[in-house]
Amino acid sequence: MKRFEHLNTQLVKAVIPNPGKRDLLPQLSAKAQVALMCRMCFREGWNDHIAGHITMRQDDGSILTNPWELAWDELTAGDIVTISAQGEVLDSDWNVTPAIGLHLQLHALRPDINVVMHNHPEWSGKWACMGRVPGIYDQSSAYVAGELPLFDEYEGTFDDDDRTLAAAKALGDAKWALLLNHGSLVVGKHLRQAHLRVCTLEWRSRRAYEVELAGGGKLLPDASIPDVSRADDNGFPFLWEAMARREIRNDPDVLSE
Repeated sequence: MKRFEHLNTQLVKAVIPNPGKRDLLPQLSAKAQVALMCRMCFREGWNDHIAGHITMRQDDGSILTNPWELAWDELTAGDIVTISAQGEVLDSDWNVTPAIGLHLQLHALRPDINVVMHNHPEWSGKWACMGRVPGIYDQSSAYVAGELPLFDEYEGTFDDDDRTLAAAKALGDAKWALLLNHGSLVVGKHLRQAHLRVCTLEWRSRRAYEVELAGGGKLLPDASIPDVSRADDNGFPFLWEAMARREIRNDPDVLSE
């Protein structure tokens, strides 16, 4: 508690569900949580300069997103943009990515998800460029189970409505996807779940790349995966909060609005 004496320390109850006694954070607005998510995922390897977008749907149907002009590791809560379900900027002078259509279409098609994330990550991006799906070699690669689709219809940037609609429909009810010659896509019902999926995808991709580079190894048995992947139901316990605290310690200005 002492580390946050200068802040109004409360449990997060809004976007991050089911707080427990140990996951204490300063009171966070929805915009602060999105800014922290950008910083946290940048550290995981979703760090292609100013590329990439996160959207989070709110209860009133509006959507929070990062602005086009800023890198994920410099964003603060005050930079996060509110847009309508149709993509109209409601409260900022910043611009949003021309590729926002993919997110808007996914939000419209998938009422079960409130968070959509896309970037050109360091590790899963390698597998997207190879046109292959990384195997599961260890426990940390298995926190999220289910199909990892490889979407292979990429013909340019995602700023065309027909192309993004095809990609959104191709995702179906999957939790994530690799976009051939492009990058990665992750969705989730809330930030905690989406964060675990980003972390798992990057760990799995890195570990598989390292194992194959070293000559190969034994895949984790399929029977072991269901028990491990139960963490995906609500995100790994306390992980989001721990990584958020790290970003706040590193730069308290991330919360500035």
